[in-house]
Amino acid sequence: MLPHSGTMVLLDRVLEVGAEDLCAEVVIRPDSLFANADGVGSWVGVEYMAQAIAAYAGYAARLRGESVKIGFLLGTRRYEAAAPCFPIGSVLRVQVQKILQADNGIGSFECQIHHAQRQLACATITVFQPTDAAGFLEGSTE
Repeated sequence: MLPHSGTMVLLDRVLEVGAEDLCAEVVIRPDSLFANADGVGSWVGVEYMAQAIAAYAGYAARLRGESVKIGFLLGTRRYEAAAPCFPIGSVLRVQVQKILQADNGIGSFECQIHHAQRQLACATITVFQPTDAAGFLEGSTE
């Protein structure tokens, strides 16, 4: 459901998906991308959220009989983290809820990361999925 591959896939699995939301799991391991002796810096939570949104978009595309397309993280508002890192051994639940999806490809999602019923991070994430990603990257405005 993701356009990512190899070590850039940070989600371990999708737990639940609905018409407007998705919940994914991330297990923090010593060999996790971005891990150090303390764990993974909580700043990586933004990417966990973005990949959960991408998985949601990929799932929706497959339901429509379309291929999974790339999208872009435009920004975040109010990213708040309860701790400086996600400790080794943590099993995170990354939840994303669609707020809006415009016809021009702009979307906004409320996102949260939980561990053991405790909220570790939250944010509003804005994304963009152009109809023609290659044309967009080449600067085409048509």
